[in-house]
Amino acid sequence: MTTFKDLGINKNYIKSLKELYIKTPTEIQEKAIPVLLQSKTDFIGLSQTGTGKTAAFGLPILDGIDANKALVQALILAPTRELAQQIKKQLFKFTKYADNKIFVEAVFGGEKIDKQIIRLQRPTHIIVATPGRLLDLIERKSIDLRNITTLVLDEADEMLSMGFKQELNSILKYTKGEKNTWLFSATMPDEIIQIIKTYMSDKAVRIDVDKEVKINKNIEHQYVLTSVKNKLTYLIKYLDQKGEERGIIFCRTKLGAQKLAAELLEEGFSVGALEGDMQQKERDKVMRSFKNGRHQFLVSTDVSARGIDVNDLAFIVHHQLPEKLEYYTHRSGRTARAGKSGISTAFILPTELQEVYKIQDSLGIKMKEFTL
Repeated sequence: MTTFKDLGINKNYIKSLKELYIKTPTEIQEKAIPVLLQSKTDFIGLSQTGTGKTAAFGLPILDGIDANKALVQALILAPTRELAQQIKKQLFKFTKYADNKIFVEAVFGGEKIDKQIIRLQRPTHIIVATPGRLLDLIERKSIDLRNITTLVLDEADEMLSMGFKQELNSILKYTKGEKNTWLFSATMPDEIIQIIKTYMSDKAVRIDVDKEVKINKNIEHQYVLTSVKNKLTYLIKYLDQKGEERGIIFCRTKLGAQKLAAELLEEGFSVGALEGDMQQKERDKVMRSFKNGRHQFLVSTDVSARGIDVNDLAFIVHHQLPEKLEYYTHRSGRTARAGKSGISTAFILPTELQEVYKIQDSLGIKMKEFTL
């Protein structure tokens, strides 16, 4: 069995990993770390969410930082505030026993920009950022990225599906120079292929984890046939059977999410709602309640759920099937993380059976009919 020592990870980082109960490298870590440690190369890593990508790029980044230089040497882009904070926290934990102090700063929307500008005046080696806020800081000349040697695009497909295409292009143009770009994504839509062609070397190393499996194999996929009139009744029945288990219920629209959350609250369920018009403060409050287990269920739109990483989610529900195929992958990927198993259940109308067949064929999965 391969160990982190075999991959070339410094013993101080291995000590931190052990404390975090990370003992055996995941497939993406095993394949990516040696390449990223040993070669100065552009890199494309295709891997589902929840497979340990942060350590796959984070440990090689930390290894390459010269802590004696008070310069920003690496930039990590993430789709959401939650993910940016999570990456920063994880890198901080990895450096607990490092010989030299490595400073990581996270910048994102929803927090006063002046506060972030003040923090960036301290020595900073790594910046984790959401695209919109980073561009603001670049335009204000409050961030110096001239010395970065590594740029990471984490969950690149999510950044694009959230509408950050223009921002990404601007940032990639701005950071042109002697640096390596590492791109991690769960899916490979045309827009990502375009970014790779435009901004990355054609000699980029490409690693595809679970090439044949486009979706986590620990997820059981099923659908419930229902009608518009009975959908809520069936969903209530389904949630009643879940006991203490926790899950996310996906809706297509903000209004749909608000309405469903209100109906479930009325039925006595412990539920929070996430949708696009929320203030960051409210969003954080809902997420905290869900992560702490005060809410058993979360109702969310696709965009609002970006970057959510909550442990031990037993299931996800598609209250409506998503608009895009990659959304099905992202939704389902919220469950069965870190080697656990999970269930993805779609509540569909008879007219949507064709959609189910399309999902099965495209993703190479089997969706079984489930009767309540």
